[in-house]
Amino acid sequence: MSGDTAGVLHGELHDELVAAMQRVPELAGRQLTLTTLTGGITNRNYRVDAEGMRERFVIRLGGNDTHLLGISREVEHAATVAAAGVGVGGEVVAFLRPEGILVTRFIEGTPMADLDVHAPHVIAKIADSVRRFHEGPAIPGLFIPLRIVEAYRALAVARGVPIPPEYALAQAIARRIELALITNPLDMMPCHNDFLPGNLIDDGVRMRIVDWEYAGMGDPFFDLGNFSINNDLSQAEDAAFLAAYDATDAPRPDRLARLVVYRIISDFREAMWAVLQEGISALDVDFRAYAAEHFDRLLANAATARFERAIREVAG
Repeated sequence: MSGDTAGVLHGELHDELVAAMQRVPELAGRQLTLTTLTGGITNRNYRVDAEGMRERFVIRLGGNDTHLLGISREVEHAATVAAAGVGVGGEVVAFLRPEGILVTRFIEGTPMADLDVHAPHVIAKIADSVRRFHEGPAIPGLFIPLRIVEAYRALAVARGVPIPPEYALAQAIARRIELALITNPLDMMPCHNDFLPGNLIDDGVRMRIVDWEYAGMGDPFFDLGNFSINNDLSQAEDAAFLAAYDATDAPRPDRLARLVVYRIISDFREAMWAVLQEGISALDVDFRAYAAEHFDRLLANAATARFERAIREVAG
């Protein structure tokens, strides 16, 4: 894992983590320096430098009540192991129970934020890594985005969080998409489900993927649409991305349409994730503004002729 740092960790948390690391054979008995890695809006991540070792590690701590977001640390662990096995993730060094602390080897490379995601060779490299994981072994856990959205809403209401008025319209759009998708179901595949730029690192050979906490078996096109919308791909870039993923010169129209409608579903999940975070997160993030941004983009994209063509194509 590579990322920006925000200073060396000190205090009680530092001491607790150093004590926990004594259960990791590679780190036991060594003097450790923990440095905060920035960029996450759910969890806390720390780089570990051990005296006498060139190799570095990453500690990943879950945020408050993240099980309410549908996160299972056991599934995250299994998915990270599977990703490492197909060459796209970081190697798991330890998983400390019952704390749910995941320790992986630090990936040296260039973060996605420092790359031109619109460059054809970058798009192709990402498509290759996504396909490798999709074609890998099954993992525990399910990821059904529209059921997750409904659960987020119920949990937010239970915590007194107001549901944005855009929810009703977004839900109506999502139901249209779901009905279209039912006519053409795909086999479930292992999926990452959170392709934000910070979760991709170019190690110089392959695009590596980190942060597997939302992983589960699901429709692979959620991953494709999620990457597309989170990285602002153009229509031409969507076609190039899917062509690289399918290893073909040009994508089939029905498959490209499926990617387009999952861009909408991705924003719906992201918006409602932020709504629920308003009621559970202790991080200093404006989740209300984050939700509004994703609702606005969802509704704008759903009002286009491109979306209407895509939903007709998906429905057949």
